[in-house]
Amino acid sequence: MTQLAPALDAAPGLPARSGTFSRPFRDVAVLTRRNLIHIAREPLQLSDVLIQPVLFTLLFIYVLGSGVSLAGGSYKDFAVAGLVVLNLTTSVMGTAVGLTTDLNTGTIDRFRALPIWRAAVLVSRSVADILSAVLCTTMVLLTGLVIGWRPHTSVPEFIAGFAIPLLFSYALIWATACLGMVTEGPESAQGIGLVILFPLAIVSNAMVPTSGMPAFVRTIADWNPVSAVAAAMRQLFGNPNPSAAAHAWPMQHPIAAAILWSVAILAVTAPLAVHLYRRRTTD
Repeated sequence: MTQLAPALDAAPGLPARSGTFSRPFRDVAVLTRRNLIHIAREPLQLSDVLIQPVLFTLLFIYVLGSGVSLAGGSYKDFAVAGLVVLNLTTSVMGTAVGLTTDLNTGTIDRFRALPIWRAAVLVSRSVADILSAVLCTTMVLLTGLVIGWRPHTSVPEFIAGFAIPLLFSYALIWATACLGMVTEGPESAQGIGLVILFPLAIVSNAMVPTSGMPAFVRTIADWNPVSAVAAAMRQLFGNPNPSAAAHAWPMQHPIAAAILWSVAILAVTAPLAVHLYRRRTTD
């Protein structure tokens, strides 16, 4: 999800306000619509959720996968869950980039002049970005189905496997919203986000089993929330999950670990992002 920097008039249908505040959900709905309309008007922004997932899936499975030996199943069955988490983790940088852009272009100042719920700017951004994450996840899974990946599980378990990475993505969206509130511009937000999120995505079991890693790196990977989410998806999809042999608690209980990581990150970063937003936008 790349940056959003529309002017206020990019949200047709923004209602005129009276002297009273409208209900928060209405404010969030209107601003979410504004974000989605801008994405629709900028097709290049859709590449992160439409083109990148397809390219990553084909690249990793047919290039990297040719050199990975996996006992108990095919690499494509192993990799699809990791590709979902990899794409979601790297794409949330767009939240920070979009917020810093809106701050620097004065868009948020114009929103502040309206009698809307103060947190609506952040909440609507998170809603728009999680909808993009749903599309990204769908693209990875559809590409996987085309090239031969199959889930071997029940419908409820499949739905849970679809939902867990989205919960994690939503937590990361709020974490990167905090980043957007403390960086000065889109370039610095993207650079710092890359430094933080890229190692998080790579030092994990997302694309390769951790059994071949050095002991110290393997310990980090086994406790990495990305690894927990990927392992939870594999367990719920009935796909090969070599991490189940690891002794670390998150790998023995990946579903619980993925949910706990996500809830903990969200519980810390959502109120922090609102606090940082209020501090930055207070005259």
